[in-house]
Amino acid sequence: MKQSLQLKIGQQLTMTPQLQQAIRLLQLSTLDLQQEIQQALENNPMLELSEDEAPQDASPAEDSSASTNDGPLESLEHTATGEGTTETATGEVSESMPDDLPVDTQWDDLLSSGSAPPAPSGDEGPDGDFESRNAPAESLQSHLHWQLNLTRLSDTDRCIALAIIDATDGNGRLQSSLEDIHESFEAELDIELDEVVAVLHRLQQFEPAGVCTRDLQECLLVQLQQLPAGTPHLEQARLILNRHLPQLASGDFNQIMRRTRMKEDQLRDAIALLQTLDPNPGETFAPREVEYVVPDVFVSKKEGRWLVELNPEIAPRLRINSTYASMIKRADSSSDNTFLKDNLQEARWFLKSLQSRNETLLKVATRIVEHQRNFLEYGAEAMKPLVLAEIAEAVDMHESTISRVTTQKYMHTPRGIYELKYFFSSHVATTAGGECSSTAIRALIRKLVAAENPRKPLSDSKIAQLLEEQGIKVARRTIAKYRETLHIPPSNERKRLV
Repeated sequence: MKQSLQLKIGQQLTMTPQLQQAIRLLQLSTLDLQQEIQQALENNPMLELSEDEAPQDASPAEDSSASTNDGPLESLEHTATGEGTTETATGEVSESMPDDLPVDTQWDDLLSSGSAPPAPSGDEGPDGDFESRNAPAESLQSHLHWQLNLTRLSDTDRCIALAIIDATDGNGRLQSSLEDIHESFEAELDIELDEVVAVLHRLQQFEPAGVCTRDLQECLLVQLQQLPAGTPHLEQARLILNRHLPQLASGDFNQIMRRTRMKEDQLRDAIALLQTLDPNPGETFAPREVEYVVPDVFVSKKEGRWLVELNPEIAPRLRINSTYASMIKRADSSSDNTFLKDNLQEARWFLKSLQSRNETLLKVATRIVEHQRNFLEYGAEAMKPLVLAEIAEAVDMHESTISRVTTQKYMHTPRGIYELKYFFSSHVATTAGGECSSTAIRALIRKLVAAENPRKPLSDSKIAQLLEEQGIKVARRTIAKYRETLHIPPSNERKRLV
């Protein structure tokens, strides 16, 4: 084969490291961005936290006029410093104290009464506040084991009790049948099924009431048995659970009154007693994970206009370390000088990427507020349909960029904190030829259900008919889908006696 040289002309899209970094910072959430900034501060000596005190509401023009040798890089800074006051360990701001105090000076004269640490409340010890707040919650099994250790049982019954507790899930429901538990002991212990049942009844007296039960009916009956004998309507509630639980679940109150010969007020009081019971007693011991949301954008109304501002606390203010930057020599090619030059370039790219992220986020949030002004004024019922392509066209960006900006970014409004994705929704045609947002339809469904007659709740077909009277064409199955997303039960489960 003959070798030859050929010249071709073509186009190729290449993502530079700077562009890759900007895209990666753009899709980070607030907490991830803070971690990324902290990592950059640890790895790059050219970056440092700015110690200059500057008002948080300073305009970009004022920031650029106060820049130093770094030029436009100062406009990329984000501050996290205060106004010169010191904060004590208890969170109280105190004035500066002299180093030498007169002999007759008392600490109470210098420290305000509010600077003292708060007294422990409840069962928290003076040294255990932090540990009690951050310690893992006790599980249901641990709580049952603790009660079992305080109960006098034979060795055989204790083994059976441990097997029953291990077969109990986090809701307090027994997941294995008593026959399976009995069979698991046949090879080791000579016991009867009645012994397993007796131990189960003993465990059902533990706290919380209703644990180690096999189904919902038994769970509620055990809780009724632990109520005082003189509790009003106790017998009627027990009768309903024993014989008419399916009718109660379906809302067939007329059949229950006909079979039990109860009056309506008696049935209502018995159902009210049943509603005080806990169908999942083990949920009180379920671990609770608290998720904190830091808004990226603040929206407020001033002088009749909606203003959009970035949260100044989401990232610290950064700048180029002038001391290290001045050590760079132009013609020096030593390893130290090359190291400083590379880190300086990376620091400038990082600051520019942060500025690009903030500008893009502010631009997109502003367009969203302009489009959804009616939502801010009147609520979710006035939400307009919006897709990513509309915002992308308005800000002259690609849809993928808008998707990255609106993911895990939150907006603080007078109506609450919402993810930017919340303001995007599909549309449904109206009889007048317009469009209605699916978010607005969900709000209307919630409003109609909240105002319905509990004796005759609205069916999905009726809700669709009411929306059509308002000019919104929605199919019944669409109503059912929206109702499920709102966690609203069907009409037969919403039926109540008032």
